[in-house]
Order: sequence, then C-alpha cells, then structure tokens
Amino acid sequence: MSLSAKSAHFGSSLSCVELLDAVLAASDIRPDSVERNGRDRIVVSKGHAAMAVYATYEAWGLVPADAIENYLKDGSGLWGHVTRTPLCPAIDASTGSLGHGLGQAAGRALGARLRGWKHRTFCLLSDGECDEGSTWEAILFSAHYRLDNLIALVDFNKIQSIGSVSEVMELEPFAEKWRSFGWHVTELDGHDHAGLLNALEMRPPKPHVIIAHTVKGKGVPHIEGTVSSHYIPATAADLALLKAAEASCASL
Repeated sequence: MSLSAKSAHFGSSLSCVELLDAVLAASDIRPDSVERNGRDRIVVSKGHAAMAVYATYEAWGLVPADAIENYLKDGSGLWGHVTRTPLCPAIDASTGSLGHGLGQAAGRALGARLRGWKHRTFCLLSDGECDEGSTWEAILFSAHYRLDNLIALVDFNKIQSIGSVSEVMELEPFAEKWRSFGWHVTELDGHDHAGLLNALEMRPPKPHVIIAHTVKGKGVPHIEGTVSSHYIPATAADLALLKAAEASCASL
C-alpha cells in the first residue's frame, strides 16, 4: 500500500499492526455484526496509521480485498487518515487530529453503559498525542466514571513526528501517571500477540490501559527506530525483502 501510493506514515503503521490485530481478535467485530448497535467499538485515535488499520481490517473481512490496491487513489474509499466511508463501515470514528480519540472513546463507553449495552470500547493511541491536555482530560473523565468497559492501548514506540518522545516531551514515569489517574495499567511487548490477547482478556473494575512497547518501522530493519520512517514511503527494496521473508516462511 505504501509503495503503490507513495504514502508516508509507513513506520507508524508497522509499529501497531499486532495491536490492531489483537484488538480485532478479542472483539466481536465481524462482517455480520458491523451494523449491530451492541457490538464492540474501536476508535483509532492514531489516525495517521491508516495503512495498518485498512490492512488488518481487510484480513478480518471488514474491508474488501480489492480495495487495498486502490488505497489513496482517486475515487478510493480508503483515505490517508482513518475515515469511515461506505467502503469500510466497521470504522467507528474518522480520526487524525491527534488528542481527540480517547475522549470520543470515553463518551462511547459511558453511552453504552447508559443504554445497558455490555460491549467494550477500545482506543488505540499514539505516544505523541499523550502530550496533549485533551488526552489527560479524557483519562480523568474515564477514571471518574469508572469506565470498566473502556480499554486504551498506547503504541509506545517512543518516536514522534519530529524526534524521540524523551526529547520532545518526556512522558516518564508513564505507567505511574496512568495509575495515579485511577487506571489499571498493563505494560508489555506490543509485538507479542499472545501477551496482547491475554491482556485484553482482563476485566478490571476500572478503565484499563495497555502500554505497548513497540518499535517504529518494525519488520523493515533499515527504518526501525528512526524518525524518518514517519515520512518516507516504502521502497521497491522493502517489497523485495517482504517477498523473501514470505518465501522463507512458506518453506518452513
């Protein structure tokens, strides 16, 4: 997708693929439940990771496979930031303006409780948007209302658009801050799919945040952990590496 569309946010998408796949696996969001009011909800606040969202949704049958080939092309229903369109009705919120997603998710979680619905709301955040006051207002709100049906996942790859998190705005002690605001906190390797599934099975009596330690650009060695992976698209050489890896896996 990145190569064909010459699309940026390649590294940002690669750091959260396992997170999105685990959330979909843990949820009841399936092609036959998309229109059901009481199904689980997902707000991808990290809206610039659209490629990861569309790719994982396609894998779960929530986006047509042939639509992936037209990502970002004229007339496509798959846009550069996560957007709800007729092509992908399973997307619950159009996002991309960072710092807004957790507030939306908290509102949805409270609304579900008021309606007596038992589903959960998941929210994927970037670490960079945790610089923003609106995020911390939503964290306070969620703890105040003890939204035990809300699960936040932070893609903690430790790199923002212009530098490392520690240089731009230090978040540490990150986990302790969430705890002090009244959340249940789980820290883990964000590329450990089994660990993510175990964490998502937890049902603490308060909002739950999973701080997922990830690698920006994961899986493409020469861009892993780099600021530039936020902006540069995939190359033909990257595609060749992917095909070689697929061939190696197929031979096992």
